[in-house]
Amino acid sequence: MNTVNSLFKSQLRSLLIASLLSSAVMGGAYAQQSGLPINAAASVNGMIITNDMVEQGIKMALSQGQKDSPELRQAVVQKYIEVLLLSQRAEKDGLADSERANTQLMLIRQNYLADLELSTFMAKNPITDADVQAEYNKEIASLGPQGMLVEYKVSDIAVATEADAQAALNRIKKGEPFDKVARSVSLAPNKVQGGAIGWVQAGQVSPQIAAVLVNLGKGQVSQSPIQMQQGWYLIKLEDKKSSKPPSFEQAKAAIRNGMAQRKQMDFLSQLAKDSKIVVQ
Repeated sequence: MNTVNSLFKSQLRSLLIASLLSSAVMGGAYAQQSGLPINAAASVNGMIITNDMVEQGIKMALSQGQKDSPELRQAVVQKYIEVLLLSQRAEKDGLADSERANTQLMLIRQNYLADLELSTFMAKNPITDADVQAEYNKEIASLGPQGMLVEYKVSDIAVATEADAQAALNRIKKGEPFDKVARSVSLAPNKVQGGAIGWVQAGQVSPQIAAVLVNLGKGQVSQSPIQMQQGWYLIKLEDKKSSKPPSFEQAKAAIRNGMAQRKQMDFLSQLAKDSKIVVQ
C-alpha cells in the first residue's frame, strides 16, 4: 500500500479523467453486493483499494490546492486503479524482481519507516504549549535591555574533514568568492544556492556556530573551521539587522517548528552516537 501511495503522489497532478470512473467506481451498497469489504472503494484483480487509501489521496490533492468534490474522489480512485493495473502488469512482466525495482522499493520502505519513526518519536515526546511559551520567554530575555531582535543573514560551507574546510578557507582568503567555493566543495544541499541559508537568529543555530556568528562583521567569514558532529563548517555573515521582536502569538508557530527540528536532530545525533557508521 505504501508503494501505491508513493506512486500515486508522484502522479497526483494528472487527475483529469474522473468521467472514466462512471462504471468503475461503486457506491457502498453496490460494493457489498459485489462481495467487496465494507471499507473497500474498489478492487483490481482481487487487490483492494480501501477507503482509507482514498482519504489519503484526497488529503494529498487538497494540500496541492484541489477542492474536495465527488469528481475528485472518483478521480483519486481511478488513479489508484491505474497504478494497480500497471503495477500488477509489472509483476507479470518480471519487473518487480529487477535490481532497479528492488533498490527503489527499498528506498521507499526506508523513507517511510524513517518518517514513521520520527512522527512516533514526536508523538511520544510532544512539544507542549508551556514549552513553547518558555522558549519564547527565554528568547525575549536573551535580547538584553534594549529588547531588540538581532537577525543574521548567513551562508555556510559544510565538508567532511578539517583539512577540506581549511583548503576551502584558503581559497576564500586568496580572493575566491564564498559562494563559488560553496558550489564547488560543500556537501550541504544549499550548495546550489552558493551556501545561502537566509536569515536566522543566534538561538536558532548550534552553540558552536552562534559563538562565531555573533562576532562576525558584515561580509566576514569565520577565521577557522568550526567542528560539528556532522562535519566541519565555514560560515559567512552576509548581513545583519535589528527589529522589534514579534508577539508570542506571531512567533509561536515558528518557535514550535524550531523546537521540533532541534528535538529531532538531537534524536538523530543520539542514534548516530549509539551506532557504527562507516563512510567510504
